[in-house]
Amino acid sequence: MSHRRIGRPFTGRVALGIALGLAACSSRSEPTLVQAAGIEIRASTQPESPRVGENELWIELRDAKGRPIEGAALEAEVRMQAMGAMPAMGGAAAVSELGRGRYRAAYPLPMGGTWRVELRAKPASGPIAGAEGSVTVGIAGLRLAAVGGAPEPGAHAHAAAPEGTAMDAGAPAAEHPAEFRIPPERLQRIGVRMARAERRTMATAIRAAGRVTYDETALQDVSLKVRGWVGELRIDAVGDHVAKGETLFTLYSPELYVAQQEYLLALRSQARARESEVPERADYLVEAARDRLRLWDVAPAELDRIARTGEAHEQIAIRSPASGYVVEKNVVAGSAVEPAQRLYRIAPLDPVWVEAEVYEEDVPLVAPGMSAEVTLPYLPGRAFRGTVAWVYPGLSEATRTARVRIELANPDQALRPDMLANVALATAAGDSLVVPLSAVLYAGERSFVFLDLGQGRLRPQRVVVGRRLGEEVEILSGLAEGEAVVASATFLVASESRLRAALDQW
Repeated sequence: MSHRRIGRPFTGRVALGIALGLAACSSRSEPTLVQAAGIEIRASTQPESPRVGENELWIELRDAKGRPIEGAALEAEVRMQAMGAMPAMGGAAAVSELGRGRYRAAYPLPMGGTWRVELRAKPASGPIAGAEGSVTVGIAGLRLAAVGGAPEPGAHAHAAAPEGTAMDAGAPAAEHPAEFRIPPERLQRIGVRMARAERRTMATAIRAAGRVTYDETALQDVSLKVRGWVGELRIDAVGDHVAKGETLFTLYSPELYVAQQEYLLALRSQARARESEVPERADYLVEAARDRLRLWDVAPAELDRIARTGEAHEQIAIRSPASGYVVEKNVVAGSAVEPAQRLYRIAPLDPVWVEAEVYEEDVPLVAPGMSAEVTLPYLPGRAFRGTVAWVYPGLSEATRTARVRIELANPDQALRPDMLANVALATAAGDSLVVPLSAVLYAGERSFVFLDLGQGRLRPQRVVVGRRLGEEVEILSGLAEGEAVVASATFLVASESRLRAALDQW
């Protein structure tokens, strides 16, 4: 008797638990209705509140006259896009047809959060109908809207706003799957400020890093056309300043010594001819001997000295062809030198070049002749102004930048090679739609703003950004003039809105 009394209540409790469990498992959300391309799509979730694990969408398709659509090719996708280091998740759901226009799509949810839902229905004849929306783990129902439009009048969007958005009771329902609401008093507490997209006419300054370098067109190399040996070295260190015509070193060369003797012999023949009946008969010999020495880079001053003294000099002075600084020296006293060997390289420092690295997207805005301002950390408070002389045709594969050459006068030689410089290039003024730089957030390759819809309603809006204009950024598409966007505390708004959920909807 006692055994039977214990058994009956236990059996009843098990049966009741099983019945409640079956009821909970079979519960569905109230259907969401949208109409797209002449097709009525009703969809609900099972269980009513999606969970981590296996879930189902129950979908019913009807035509414009309310008749069930059978045999349609229905595709359903439930996914969460990549965000930061987290990869994309989800994908196509397994769809099965149940008959009389009803379909079931099974899909797993591996983690909590808001997941994007896309439906595409292709009947046997007629256009494809599409709808998109979202489901959120732990929140009842499905949000759904026809692709390219808002939910149809009377549609039941039962799902609540994503967690953290503080949706007010009685507030107007969101007409876009990514729309959310933050109470105005909370917006004020977290310091949210709005700004309108404005169209302005302004010039842009392209900023780039640069480096001071030599004017390559003014570089001078010192080399010889005869063999010889270096005697006295007058300029013996890199960095020494030389003036044009100043002696760099002396040279002994057998070829030059013989050429000097030939020159002196021609001069003596010329002197004897002047006393004869044909005074000009030896002039060509003098010119030939003098030209030979000149073509071997013997300076005119040396030629005059030889003619004046009447003596050939074992050591011939080799002089600097230009004024500037010695930037390369490959000779020492007593060394043997060969023809075409580079002995010195001399670089003037007025003018100089500044080579700036301009980012790839700014290259089309740069052209020769545009003005440039150069500043250096070494010379605070001083600015150098010049013009762009050349834009190099290639790009650096490593940095994706192009070199721009700026020529600057340097009379006091304050600019020295290899100094680092900051370069600002002024582009032509243009008409641009701009918003504050702080209004734009980035998610991977996409950029977006939070559009202010009034009464605390916000929506992420994808935009294409252009140039940065000081503390503002140019908007190429995605916004219209006068539209208001969140301009401060954007990261707090993103946190409030469950940004990942919002991004998956647009």
